[in-house]
Amino acid sequence: MVGTRYRYGGTDPLQGFDCSGLVHYAYGQAGYEVPRTSRELFRAVRKIAVGEADPGDLMFFQDQTKLSHVGIYLGDGLFVHAPANGQNVAVASLDSPYYQAHLVAVGRLLAH
Repeated sequence: MVGTRYRYGGTDPLQGFDCSGLVHYAYGQAGYEVPRTSRELFRAVRKIAVGEADPGDLMFFQDQTKLSHVGIYLGDGLFVHAPANGQNVAVASLDSPYYQAHLVAVGRLLAH
């Protein structure tokens, strides 16, 4: 889905994705029903340490005081996400100072 446009509330590759819509779609394509919003996803995951993250785990980010963003971990410090209006689905690095400063939790939806 890398390159798909961002669209607030979006849940499919034709119209675009927001961050939680991308997670919902990706897990759905793999045959799993998961919550739709970032907050619901955050409540549904089992929190784990960053060093325990496996591909498919979720990365949660916060701006100021509220949970604001979620991405899917790919491994090797990289995650895929739908960043913001005017941008496309992209791969980003957890080494980025911005994402390091805003990462609030890593979570696992499925037991593995």
